[in-house]
Amino acid sequence: MRQGNDVGTQYRSVIYCNNENDLNTANKSKECFQEVLSKNNFNLITTEVKLMKNYFLAEEYHQQYLAKNPNGYCGLGGTGCTLEI
Repeated sequence: MRQGNDVGTQYRSVIYCNNENDLNTANKSKECFQEVLSKNNFNLITTEVKLMKNYFLAEEYHQQYLAKNPNGYCGLGGTGCTLEI
C-alpha cells in the first residue's frame, strides 16, 4: 500500500462509510469506474471500502495538507477517464 513515495498500511487509500447504504453505494461506484478504467488499460482500483469503526483524526498539521502546502509533493495527474452517472 502506498501513496506516492510513502509506503505502508498507514498510507492506504480507503473510503470509510457511516452505514450499509453508503457502503453499497461506494462499492457500486468503485465497480462501475473500474469497468471504465479497465477499458482504458488502467490497473485495478486499490482503494478499500469499509464501514467506519474506530476513527481518530490525525494531528492538525496533517489536516488539509495540500491546502496548506499548495506546492506539495503529490504528482498524481489523474486518468482522464470519467464515469457518467
